[in-house]
Amino acid sequence: MIGAPDTDRMRADVTALAAMTRDSAGPGERAAAAWAHGRLVAAGAEATTVEHYRGRATNSWSFAAHSLAGLAALRLGGLRGALLAGIAAVSLERDASGRFPWRRRIVGGGTGANAVGVVPARGEERATVVLVAHLDAAKTGLAWHPAIARGAAKRRERTRRVDPVMGLQAVGLVAAAAAAPLRRGSRLRAALAVPAAVLNAAAIALNLDIARSPTVPGANDDGTGVAVTLDLARALAAEPLEHTRVVVALVGSEESGMAGFHAFLSERELDPARTLVLGLDTLGCGTPIVAWGEGAVRTHRYRDADLALADAGAALAGEPAPQRWRIGAWTDPLLALTRGIPALSILSMGPGGAYTHYHVPSDLPEHVDWDSVTACARIAAGVLRVVDRRA
Repeated sequence: MIGAPDTDRMRADVTALAAMTRDSAGPGERAAAAWAHGRLVAAGAEATTVEHYRGRATNSWSFAAHSLAGLAALRLGGLRGALLAGIAAVSLERDASGRFPWRRRIVGGGTGANAVGVVPARGEERATVVLVAHLDAAKTGLAWHPAIARGAAKRRERTRRVDPVMGLQAVGLVAAAAAAPLRRGSRLRAALAVPAAVLNAAAIALNLDIARSPTVPGANDDGTGVAVTLDLARALAAEPLEHTRVVVALVGSEESGMAGFHAFLSERELDPARTLVLGLDTLGCGTPIVAWGEGAVRTHRYRDADLALADAGAALAGEPAPQRWRIGAWTDPLLALTRGIPALSILSMGPGGAYTHYHVPSDLPEHVDWDSVTACARIAAGVLRVVDRRA
């Protein structure tokens, strides 16, 4: 039995994290990793390390470059323009889903850090759960103004779907690809080229604004996930699971393209038949949810069998089954999903189908819903127990 969540300890951890400027792949993230390493040692985790990697301070420069290619495609025209815009559209989706390791190696931007620890099984090891939460916090910008999120609140609440945050940017590239080969001056070309130009120009402006904006405190996103992960590590070290090894991965650069978790996965061989990646992200919005799908452009679906673990874990913990949502961006478990490793992403959702204080300076400890955090922590603990019972 995993102990009850220690809310006071989690509050203290969130407060400590929110006081740091946790810039992706920067000095703040490295300081947060050093702090998290100390907390893992104090929790009783074994084999604790700080692992460095090469990552980006922001992915917004890259995203802006994709839309710049879309504008260039309209100017170039013809089949070459169509090809340029089409390649940019495919590249954008791959970049937004964290699948461009070659770019990180060439223009990584800086040194990031992960804090890692292990809680071995009490008996024979038959399963592994990777608990992942991200240390870095997001840059703010006009794109994250709360008024934008309110636009389709009723539809989101009804469908439990959040529109892909880069969907319109992708539409702009596709429209550019369709317009480029058409005869200049034709009505059809104008009907496609004008919205394509507007969408690509807007995407450039918004991404450049984000790239030049400051880092938010990140109390909810993802101080809460880190705090719950540390609390689970403490409880597990005191009372390990019988047959399940738990690897704690507090990773960096999630906000700028998941480079920290990419580095973590690249350094390890995880058997998909014996492994579950369990992500904890933005837990203090109000209503616990599990992502049935995610992606900033196209939808990547989680397996039904893994989603069922969240329901079973909630039942075991005495919590309602978490709502299932399609979220509009990404979380670190997406990388495991694209590698064929079973994965589950636990989050929370606020009123209107939006994360509260998302990517804005008001993401502070006093705005965290602690009932929501505690419920998510109990569900995560329940999932761990279910995995162990089935091992």
